[in-house]
Parts: sequence; structure tokens; C-alpha cells
Amino acid sequence: MKIAILSRNPKLYSTRRLFEEIQKAGHEAMIVDHSLCDLIIEQEGPSIIYKGQKLEGIDAIIPRIGASITFYGTAVVRQFELMGAFSVVNSQAVVRSRDKLRSLQILSRNGLGMPKTAFTNFSKGGEKQLLEQVGGAPVIIKLLEGTQGLGVVLAETKKAAQSVIEAFHGLKARIIVQEFIREAKGADIRAFVVNGKVVGAMKRQGAEGEFRSNLHRGGVATVIKLSRAERLAALNAAKALGLDVAGVDMLQSARGPLILEVNSSPGLEGIEAATGVNVAGEIIKFVEDGVKKRSSKREKH
Repeated sequence: MKIAILSRNPKLYSTRRLFEEIQKAGHEAMIVDHSLCDLIIEQEGPSIIYKGQKLEGIDAIIPRIGASITFYGTAVVRQFELMGAFSVVNSQAVVRSRDKLRSLQILSRNGLGMPKTAFTNFSKGGEKQLLEQVGGAPVIIKLLEGTQGLGVVLAETKKAAQSVIEAFHGLKARIIVQEFIREAKGADIRAFVVNGKVVGAMKRQGAEGEFRSNLHRGGVATVIKLSRAERLAALNAAKALGLDVAGVDMLQSARGPLILEVNSSPGLEGIEAATGVNVAGEIIKFVEDGVKKRSSKREKH
């Protein structure tokens, strides 16, 4: 089996681990920088030119698409799908999960717990009303395009919140305002879902005085045993967004688990280090499964 990892950086931990596990399972592994793929669309069918060569015979792809190249990256994933390759994450599911607002709307429709969130097309003086909608200060203000904890602000007072909202509004930046979950105490849970099961979970605690728990911001990860409600929330969130591989971030609150975000290209380093679980290996097993199922369907037809 020939499996391509779509990654712009072969040195990244996640890319290296997936490459190792593909080889360990006896398959041919290759790393393809999706930003260097040319997509050819013609009557003969879709094809991909990579570094001057036509890419052929690829059975499966593992997309590792960064947020800054979502549009082009998902177009490449879609092209591979149209060429008959099995993809670990569906191109449309990546688009869905990358749009923070859209993904929250989908989670809300599916009845999943989440911090109360407000989004508006701002009019002058509308900040006060927006804050009231989520229960007043303190609030979390998030840039819709932010990643890894960047563009996330905790506004502790009404005045501070209004100033931050006005500033973002002045920059024509799109934001959401969320209620602050005090009992989470700067910690969140990341549950790693592969093929309809949680293969590992960790609790991430923010650095001293830091409300964001991202490991990129100095947070510390430890293994955690999920409650039944937390496990179900993670599985239902991934399912609602159509993701077979996902990192589901949630807060522990007095009213149960609250989904923050569902990540379609979750990093492997933190979860493997915290849990000792071979998550990369679990992903490769899912790839093998997916390709087999696809082959048997084709044989029947």
C-alpha cells in the first residue's frame, strides 16, 4: 500500500511519527508538500503534478493541513479523493471544522454542551448587548481565524471587554464572544478520536496566571481517564463534524463537558507523550481498514 502524508514540514513530530508507523506496518510512505501540488482538471479526469511528476498509485492520504493554507490544502485533499485515494479526514469535514463559527453552529444543532457563544455584525454601541447575551464579564473573545491560543483574549471586566471588542471591530476582524467558565481553572481536556473511539485523552493545564491551556503557550499535559459523559461528548462532536480522526477540546464545568473546538489536524506529540499510547499506529490501522473496505466495495460493484 502507498500512503502519502500531506505535510509542509517533514521534520514535524506528527509527520515523522506517521511516516515511521507506515513503514513499520510494511507500507510505502511518502511525504507530499500539498502547497507544491499542481491540480490538473480536464476531461480525462483529475490529476496531480508534484515537483514535475504526475502522482500515481497512491492508495491513501493523511492530511496535515495547517490553518494558514486551509483553502488550497483542502482543494488538494479533494483532488486526491476524486482520484480514488482514501483520506483519513474528508475534505469537507476539514473545511467545516476550520470554520469556528460554522462548527459551533453544527455542535449546537446536535445538542452538544458548549460555552454560550455570541456572534454579531457589529453596530456602534452593540458591545454592551453582546456581553449581556453571554452572561456579562468576564468573557472570552476569540478571533475566528486564530489558532494555538493566538487571538484569544480574556476580558475580566465589562469595560475591558468593550475596549477589546471595539479594537477588533476597528480592525474589521471577525470575533466570537464566549462565556468564561471559571470552574475550569485554566485547564481543558483533549480527547483524541480515531475511527469512532477515543484512543487517548489528556488534561492540559495552563501556565501560572495563564487562562489558555495550549501546550504551545506553556501548558502542561497529563493523562486523564474520561468520564462517560466526556467520552460521549468527544465522540458525538467528532461525528457531528464528520471527522474520523479528531482532537476534541473541552472544558470540565458544573453543567458537564463543554466543547471548545474540534481539530481536524491534531498534533501527536502532546497526546503520545502524556498517555504513552501509539496514536500514530492507531491512525495507520484506520487507514488499512478504510482502504480494505473501499477495495471490497469496488469488487462488489
